Amino acid sequence: MEKKIKKLEDEIKALQLENRSLKEKFFVDGNKHTVKVPEAFAPIFNKAEKVVANYFKGLKFNPSQGTIYINKERYVLLRASALSYEFLKSIKNLYKDRGEEEAMSIGKNILFDVAHVLGNEDAINFHKKLKLKDPISKLSAGPVHFAYTGWAFVDILPESRPSPDENYYIKYNHPFSFEADSWLKTNKKSDTTVCIMNAGYSSGWCEASFGIPLTAVEISCRARGDKHCTFIMAPPHKIDQYIPAQKHSKQPISVPTFLERKKIEEKLQSSLNEKEFLIKEIHHRVKNNLQIISSLLNLQAGNIKDKEAQEKYRESVGRVKSMALIHEMLYQTKNLSNIKADEYLNELVKYIGSTYNVGKKIKVNLSIDNDLKRIDMNRAVPCGLLINELLSNAFKYAFENKKTGSIHIDFKLLKKQDHKFQLSVKDDGIGLPAKVKLDSPDTLGLQLVQTLVEQLDGVLKVNQKKGTEFIIQFS
Repeated sequence: MEKKIKKLEDEIKALQLENRSLKEKFFVDGNKHTVKVPEAFAPIFNKAEKVVANYFKGLKFNPSQGTIYINKERYVLLRASALSYEFLKSIKNLYKDRGEEEAMSIGKNILFDVAHVLGNEDAINFHKKLKLKDPISKLSAGPVHFAYTGWAFVDILPESRPSPDENYYIKYNHPFSFEADSWLKTNKKSDTTVCIMNAGYSSGWCEASFGIPLTAVEISCRARGDKHCTFIMAPPHKIDQYIPAQKHSKQPISVPTFLERKKIEEKLQSSLNEKEFLIKEIHHRVKNNLQIISSLLNLQAGNIKDKEAQEKYRESVGRVKSMALIHEMLYQTKNLSNIKADEYLNELVKYIGSTYNVGKKIKVNLSIDNDLKRIDMNRAVPCGLLINELLSNAFKYAFENKKTGSIHIDFKLLKKQDHKFQLSVKDDGIGLPAKVKLDSPDTLGLQLVQTLVEQLDGVLKVNQKKGTEFIIQFS
């Protein structure tokens, strides 16, 4: 029994040695410093190195599950070049129509924003796990974490003064930046600094540590041929004063501001909202003015004894009403470029019916294609006027000496044809008089129909079997 116990103890010791050996292979030069700082900060950073090193000793790979855990926190590995040289190359190709300079700016903004968020969130998580309280302790864990996760070695220069106010200033080098290395590995030289994620991540971490807005900018880069990858970090409103003049640089240094694109989008959205409000106000006023015109015409019509002249006024009121309806709907909708086809046409048909279907029982059927949900302004106005003319004409003339009948209005999308839309107005009335010539009409209503069809760049067909059917096809 004693021999078995001794054997088990020896096996445990051997496994412990093997485990220690494997961990040492993961952490090359484990006894060396992972960050370089001014002497005044050395004690705090030395302590951070021990704490963070202990944290990363909990590294566990499990390829069978596709997991990497460090102290019960899941991590992922990514190729460095995919986040730097190759990423920017793809973005440059994707936005080549905008020119290389703008394309690179877009790519760098994306990388900076992503890295800034990662740095900020990693810092908050790390501070909580290690129970770090004061800003300098929170900061000290950052560069060490940076080194262990493969971003870069951090060399904080003596002139740095990390204070939790607007005087915050840090100048530092990244001698082994993964971004610069990814460019150097390809034997490509950049015209600009390339360590965007390094700047974003470090400024995000420090922002979380000090509780103030911070940004970082790379002022020299090994990928550009400079001796060092050097960065300056400061509050966004003060960083310009720390950037040295670039006398011989082709590309000026751009200062990244976290979520700058979001701020620009918010300004654009605010401007757009203001313009939409003004446009809606215009539609509202146009609608009101058209209603005033309609009311004036109605008043004038009431004072006219000549029935034919009175009818002309009523026709004009209908045309004005069809246009006023569009502006009323555009005022009420969120989409200022088009309106709901079914709502507009139903309202228009209802109005025309209430005007002309007095004392008769003419049934009006309106059918709108399910795929034709919205109609734009350029089509809505002429279509509305066409329906006004054809429907009012049908009420007035198609059922002379008749009190019953039906009118069918059909608006649909045409598929697999040259013309995309078809509008038809069909009645089962007495038909068109023989004297009416469609190619050269002498009535204002039919002249207007021809003009509106031309405005839609469409074609007009008339079917006179069992009543009259006007068919307009347009694209």
